Amino acid sequence: MTSAPVRSTPRTDRVAASAVGLTKVYGSGEAEVRALAGVDLEIHSGRFTAIMGPSGSGKSTMMHLLAGLDSASGGKVFLGDTELTSLSDKQLTKVRRDRIGFVFQAFNLLPQLTALQNILLPLDLAGRTADRKWLDTIVEVLGIKDRLSHRPAQLSGGQQQRVAVARALVSRPDVIFADEPTGNLDSKSGQQLLAFLKQSVNQYGQTIVMVTHDPVAASYADRVVLLADGHLAGEIFQPTPDTVLDALRRLGA
Repeated sequence: MTSAPVRSTPRTDRVAASAVGLTKVYGSGEAEVRALAGVDLEIHSGRFTAIMGPSGSGKSTMMHLLAGLDSASGGKVFLGDTELTSLSDKQLTKVRRDRIGFVFQAFNLLPQLTALQNILLPLDLAGRTADRKWLDTIVEVLGIKDRLSHRPAQLSGGQQQRVAVARALVSRPDVIFADEPTGNLDSKSGQQLLAFLKQSVNQYGQTIVMVTHDPVAASYADRVVLLADGHLAGEIFQPTPDTVLDALRRLGA
């Protein structure tokens, strides 16, 4: 593994993403479910934020709204200074393509493409070329340099998820949203992935928002945001597995 370059983006108080009075309601009448009930939240640039809470707390809904993957019932969502909740579907698609990275539990790699082709796909769709130095750094640090010509079926689960992370990072997005990224990985592969996500924040200035149910995974973050019944229920800075687990127990998770 090569030594990582000096962090190019210092930690700042700049807000990378935010929610103001955010609400999300599913259904109506007796079937109405209020997933989020007027949430205010700021995600700071160059930080690793985990979102946690009991089942049904609204954590996945929160991430989907922040990432522009779902529409709000009320309130506003911002990516930097751009209000996502005021954009058309076409404008949202462009913002997600150009400024947001995604890492999902299921990897979401195209089976007919090689690892390298999967990594470069978002740039190809945007008509952009990769920064070769940055691409080389990513694949080297992720340990997939010798697997770039392989298709997903020829890769282990951990390798597939590292390809997915490289795909999310290659365009240098404003924010990467990770939805249970270690959910389909064994413990060793999961720890390796989390260590790289933390490294991408600490050394490369990336901003990451991760939804997880795992206190150990959350302990890699700089900050844990707790949700319960669609409301903010607290936050933990410099979390440990024990402090996260204690907080979740208090919430009845």
